[in-house]
Amino acid sequence: MALPAEFHEIAKRVNNWGRWGADDEIGTLNLITDGVVRAAAAEVRTGRRIPLAVPLKEDGVQAGLIPGRINPLHTMVQINQELFGPGTVACSDDAVTMGLQAGTHWDALTHVSHSGRIYNGRPADTITAHGRAAFSGIDKAAPIVSRGVLLDVARAKGLDRLPGGHAVTPEDLAEAEEFGGTTVRAGDVVLVRTGQIQVFLAGDKHGYGFPSPGLSVRTPEWFHARDVAAVANDTLTFEVFPPEIEDLWLPVHALHLVEMGMHQGQNWNLETLSTACAETRRYAFLLSAMPEPFVGAVGTPVAPVAVL
Repeated sequence: MALPAEFHEIAKRVNNWGRWGADDEIGTLNLITDGVVRAAAAEVRTGRRIPLAVPLKEDGVQAGLIPGRINPLHTMVQINQELFGPGTVACSDDAVTMGLQAGTHWDALTHVSHSGRIYNGRPADTITAHGRAAFSGIDKAAPIVSRGVLLDVARAKGLDRLPGGHAVTPEDLAEAEEFGGTTVRAGDVVLVRTGQIQVFLAGDKHGYGFPSPGLSVRTPEWFHARDVAAVANDTLTFEVFPPEIEDLWLPVHALHLVEMGMHQGQNWNLETLSTACAETRRYAFLLSAMPEPFVGAVGTPVAPVAVL
């Protein structure tokens, strides 16, 4: 089924192809300049560090919805082995097999394509089994250290968690921005809290995935107008699921990653951060969210930290 005209109209309005040159592979991460990082460092007041990742474990967030995206399988390959002979220092080693997007992660710009294209107009067939992502792999992403802004949509509405299927609109984002007493600036990394991660933390991984609140297809224009560098949230699918437009699957992924060149993150645990921001009435902070540089990968685990 072809993408509807409504999708293509939005795509034209948010498209960043060529904005940073024909050779660009990092998209809106170009907006994280040295000046943006210096200003972000000024947000640190107490030095409190809040981790935002879910634990990497076999009983993780994946419930089988996406084939091959398996939770981490952790194996010990050495246990107290004296490699250099009896009585020498003993070593223990381990290995992990997992989907790179199984837990808290960033999607690379190559994670999705549409109409045969990826970001900056490159052909989607530049992603191959052996060559992986020839362009815009996650290893190409610039260091993601910037000013973070929490848009606590759930708390702004007086809710602990948005209901499943709630499509977060531009109006919701603006309401949360006003509630937090902050203004989203160029180069910011925006974290959108719905409260949905609570379902997983309570032990219901199937309920966590479906039905889920998430971003509306109308929100990419809001982020584009503010020159946001990246967006992450606390859901499995990032966008509202099931979709708000019947049979239009992952349109926000396509608009962010393909059209805008904007990395997006899922499965971020924003609960402790939400409480801390509410207590201090400060919703901006220094955010470190460095991608693991898997060469040619279309996504990567990340262990983000907000520094208040």
